[in-house]
Amino acid sequence: MNSPSVLTRVAHKFGGSSVANAECMQRVCAFIREDVSAGKECVVVVSAMRGVTDALINLAIAAFTKSPEVDAQFAALREKHFTAIDELKLTSSESLKKSLSDSFAKLNIELKHLKSVGKPDGKALLEIQGLGEVWSSQILQAALGGTASDWAWLDARDVLTVSHNELGAVIEWPTSNLKLASWKKKNSQKHAVVTGFIASETDGSHTTLGRNGSDFSGAIFANLFDSEMLTIWTDVNGVLSADPRKVPDAITVPTMSYAEACELAYFGAKVIHPQTLAPAMSKNIPIAIRNTFAPAGGSTLISAEAAPGGQPVKGLSLIENLAVLEVTGSGMIGVPGTAERVFSALHRASVSVVMITQGSSEHSICCVIREEQTSTGINAVQKAFHSEIKSGHIANVSAIPGISVLAAVGDGMVGTPGIAATLMSGLARARINIRAIAQGSSERNISVAIATSEATRALRAAHTSLWLSSQTLSIGLLGAGNVGRSLLRQISETREKLMREKNINLQVRAIANSRQMVLSDQPLTNEQITSPISKDAVPFDAEKFTAHVHANHLPHCVIIDCTGSDTMATRYAGWLQRGIHVVTPSKRAGSGDLAQYRAIQKATKSGAQFKYEATVGAGLPIIQTLRLLLDTGDELQSVEGMLSGTLAWLFNKFDGTQPFSALVREAHQLGYTEPDPRDDLGGVDVARKLVILAREAGWNLSVDQVQIESLVPKDMMSLTRDDFMAQLSKLDEPMQKRLNAAKAENRQLRYVAQLSQSGQATVGLVALPADHACCHTQLTDNLVQFKTKRYSNNPLVVKGPGAGPEVTAAGVFGDLLTVAMSVGARL
Repeated sequence: MNSPSVLTRVAHKFGGSSVANAECMQRVCAFIREDVSAGKECVVVVSAMRGVTDALINLAIAAFTKSPEVDAQFAALREKHFTAIDELKLTSSESLKKSLSDSFAKLNIELKHLKSVGKPDGKALLEIQGLGEVWSSQILQAALGGTASDWAWLDARDVLTVSHNELGAVIEWPTSNLKLASWKKKNSQKHAVVTGFIASETDGSHTTLGRNGSDFSGAIFANLFDSEMLTIWTDVNGVLSADPRKVPDAITVPTMSYAEACELAYFGAKVIHPQTLAPAMSKNIPIAIRNTFAPAGGSTLISAEAAPGGQPVKGLSLIENLAVLEVTGSGMIGVPGTAERVFSALHRASVSVVMITQGSSEHSICCVIREEQTSTGINAVQKAFHSEIKSGHIANVSAIPGISVLAAVGDGMVGTPGIAATLMSGLARARINIRAIAQGSSERNISVAIATSEATRALRAAHTSLWLSSQTLSIGLLGAGNVGRSLLRQISETREKLMREKNINLQVRAIANSRQMVLSDQPLTNEQITSPISKDAVPFDAEKFTAHVHANHLPHCVIIDCTGSDTMATRYAGWLQRGIHVVTPSKRAGSGDLAQYRAIQKATKSGAQFKYEATVGAGLPIIQTLRLLLDTGDELQSVEGMLSGTLAWLFNKFDGTQPFSALVREAHQLGYTEPDPRDDLGGVDVARKLVILAREAGWNLSVDQVQIESLVPKDMMSLTRDDFMAQLSKLDEPMQKRLNAAKAENRQLRYVAQLSQSGQATVGLVALPADHACCHTQLTDNLVQFKTKRYSNNPLVVKGPGAGPEVTAAGVFGDLLTVAMSVGARL
């Protein structure tokens, strides 16, 4: 085979969108002239202008049903073609118009015939629906300069001869070759424009190759003219790895083998018609798929062997509207010929079988058939096994409707371990239930039967797991306060880098506060993210929010709860059971009702992730560290530390040079405290964190079991926030006394949480020796000491900033990326 740079004979096929109007035809002419200028002989096969074949069929139907729209439809069709001729400004426009006028006049006669008989006429319909290719090819030939520019026009019906059987059109190659040789003697031009789609039967009557037959025509005439390359021009950039309507980030496959293309064509890849490949394969003619509207964009070259390297899986495809038919019974075990009887029965009933699978136990045989043939298939098998069903040897013949088959195709799968495991794992992570599996011994195709309702989600999950596209997370954020806004800002600043370098696609699709929410079918832009609650907001509805984030077409979704709401925490278990990952900095679920906590932990068995690292130490890996200790067999003996960044800051600063109340006001102004500082000074927040750590270690601790020392006198707890702030100085005298007493013993005050091996939990102000780890922190540092069997004499310490929206958001972001890794992202 010659390399593309030295080709001498090439074939082109242009689809309806490529020749839709005069502008499109001018573009097509420019492409063809490039080859002509390079000295190549060109054969150009043309479809009807876009929409014309359907218009002709509708026109014929309107005629025999005597619709009053016939004349208007006829006029519109004629006008479409004559307008194209006028806009092309052809020198031969008058003779071309005369030719088309004659053709339209004949069409009008045919329509009157159909109207008079008042019923479909098969031969007339075939004649009519093939006229679009005649007209478009004549116009294109004239646009290329006609015979004066060495371009002949070939009506395929004069050469291409076919017969039909149950598999469709069968090319009569010897006859077609002889007719082409005869045609060439009469037409000495170097190049030819050929009508696609149409042909003649062996008896000379006109016929078609069926819908999408123009691609088939392209390959046929590439073969007949001994072309060295066939380029199929369409409106997409080559063969894509999946249907872009279902997988927007589908990629163009640069090269593939005939075998790969055949598999994808059978499983519904729209760019290649299943029949197209055979004529090219028989003469080893490469097929290029290119985009008429973006010729410099991606393209696909199909040849005997694809280029080495690249992904093992080239593409994924779906066949929908199927059903699983299953035959079960103990009487089938070890009985030869049972499968043959099943499929013979289906064959006799003309039921097409898409996929077959049988367990090694031989207790059941199942196959996938067209859904509309379900009843026919069941009846055929029941009739074939009537006596076995009556005797009980066959227990059941049943069908499951609403099935789709997802196929993964690629030559690189052959001999490559783990492809099936990767596919199945990706589907499992997306909570897709597989009904049946089939893989041929060639290893080029793995097919799975799944519910049609889950088909798009399954396709996207498989596309991602097989590294054909980015790992996409549909994200919904609850709570657009300080932490939520900081998280959104961090996502907006890093998501392009994550997409570019790590192939992770973070799609924020919903943002809500307690009153309003913004839902978007498209990922929110960085501008929308940084101004989350906009004029497009609608009243908050938790169910609508959840349904939107958990979109069926997106395989993986995450709800991030930054609200601190008990009501939202009650939803976690339900979300997790539905396969929605949950990330939160809120301590409500981890330290709340013990039964609810256990329900959440149980719900994670669904495979969904519950991540809450930021609940204890903001961005510090406190829970992660404890989890690693326990999971590697260590035994926790005690926990001690400072778990409040606010209180850490206060007591790192409180040295007697300023009143304690002044430091509280400063912390409040810096945003270190909650809006009401009593939420920090009361110690309950620290107790919640201690409860979370205790539960992580397997202890059934609740907040009401923790001894909490509040730094706020009881009589000040009932005050309004403003009154409390006005009376803050009441804290100064008792706090100064505590400080003086500590200094007298050469100790320092720290607000410490402690959990002993016996399960006793305390939270309060403690005077610690100067060499204690908690006395060597800075400002808002959190610090946790884990004393374990391994770290008994020298406890393991985790220390770092533990307050502020930025570090808390960073902890939440880290959990989000952990979820991404759990569903297959590579970090």
